[in-house]
Amino acid sequence: MALLKVSNLTKRFNHFHALNGVNMEVNEGEVYGFIGPNGAGKSTTIKAILGMLKPTQGTIEMYGKDVRKHAVEVHKHIAFVPGDVNLWPNLTGGEIIDFFLNLHGRANHERKETLIKQFELDVSKKCKSYSTGNRQKVALIAAFSIDADLYILDEPTSGLDPLMEDVFQKCIEEIKSQNKSVLLSSHILSEVEKLCDRVSIIRKGQIVETGTLDEMRHLTRMHFIVESTQALSHLSQVPGVHNLTQEDETYYFKVDSEKISGVINYLGNYEIKRLASQPPTLEDIFKRHYEDNDKVGE
Repeated sequence: MALLKVSNLTKRFNHFHALNGVNMEVNEGEVYGFIGPNGAGKSTTIKAILGMLKPTQGTIEMYGKDVRKHAVEVHKHIAFVPGDVNLWPNLTGGEIIDFFLNLHGRANHERKETLIKQFELDVSKKCKSYSTGNRQKVALIAAFSIDADLYILDEPTSGLDPLMEDVFQKCIEEIKSQNKSVLLSSHILSEVEKLCDRVSIIRKGQIVETGTLDEMRHLTRMHFIVESTQALSHLSQVPGVHNLTQEDETYYFKVDSEKISGVINYLGNYEIKRLASQPPTLEDIFKRHYEDNDKVGE
C-alpha cells in the first residue's frame, strides 16, 4: 500500500524548472532511496512533501490526504532530518531533543535514552560547541525518538564518522522491521545500496529511473575479469562487450546483461585460467545513466 504518493510534481522559479513532473510512491514498510547530484531536485522535492514549498503543479498525498490541505494531520505521522542542521547555540543538545519531542504527540522517551547512548552524544554540552557530526546526531536522535510512520531523511549522515554511520544503518533496519517507511535522500551510494528496497534517480528535476536494485541491474552491465594464456582475438567485437582493457594476460571489460550468454559461449573457445564477474553497483548504474544521457542530450 502506498503511504506517500507524489504525482506530476512540478515547481518553477520564474522560468527555471526545479522539478518537472516528478512521480514517486513510497510504500508502507519500505526504505526508498532518492539519489541524484546537487541541484537535481532532491531537496526541492522533499520541501514540497513537507509543505515548505508550494508546487506549481501536481499533488502530494499521504494516506490519501493532500499534504498541504491536511498539513497538521499529516505531520503527526512524519519525522524529518535535514542535511544541514542548525540549532540554537545556547541550548544544550538534551534541551533541544526534549523540546522537539515535547512538540510531538508520539514521542518515545525511553527510545531517546537508548539512542543517546548508541550515538555517544554528550547532551549536556551547548550546541555552539558541537561539531557538524554532533549537530546531526541531535537531529537523528530527535527524529528516531518519534514513533512516526514516515521518516524523511535528507542527507542524514552528513558529518558522521563510519562508526556512527553503522549506528544509523541499524536504526533504519529497526524502523523497517516495525513496518515503518523511510524516504532516504543520500549522495552516499553504498548507503543507499545497503539499505533501500527501491531507488529513484532524479536528473535535472525529472525521475529518470525507478526500481529495485535487481531490476535496475538488468538495465546495465556486468563487470568481467578474464585471464587467458591465449589471445582473446576479436573480443571487442563480441556483441555486448564494452570498455575493454588488457594488462598482460588479463582482460577487463563490461557486458550488457542480456548478452552474457553470448560472451560466455565465446570465451568457451579459449583456455581460461581465471574468470570473475560481479553485478554493477548502484554507483555504476548512476554514473552510466548520467553519462549516457549527457552524451545524448548535451
